[in-house]
Amino acid sequence: MSQVSGAAAVPLVDFLAVAALLFGVGLWTSLRRTNAILILMGVELMLNAVNLNLVAFSLYHHPFQFTGQILSVFSITVTAAESAVGLAIILNLYRQRKTVEADALDILKH
Repeated sequence: MSQVSGAAAVPLVDFLAVAALLFGVGLWTSLRRTNAILILMGVELMLNAVNLNLVAFSLYHHPFQFTGQILSVFSITVTAAESAVGLAIILNLYRQRKTVEADALDILKH
């Protein structure tokens, strides 16, 4: 494991621990909640944990290349588009069903 230059460098394990905590909270939120908007927020937390891992591994394995940061920007862009489409679907379902509870949204079963 290579070290980043500087006296106050944060170890890679700390980044991975924070990312694992973020992913765990996002997974718990996605699986536990019934509100569709909160489920989307949990998915966003999980994707942010992945972005943190991309940047951390890029920083520690190739400190002067920005591949992790570039991949993270692409991931954020795709995530923003996914959130916009997901929110549009939820708003459309709310207009039809007057609820955003995932248990009540069984419109595709018919």
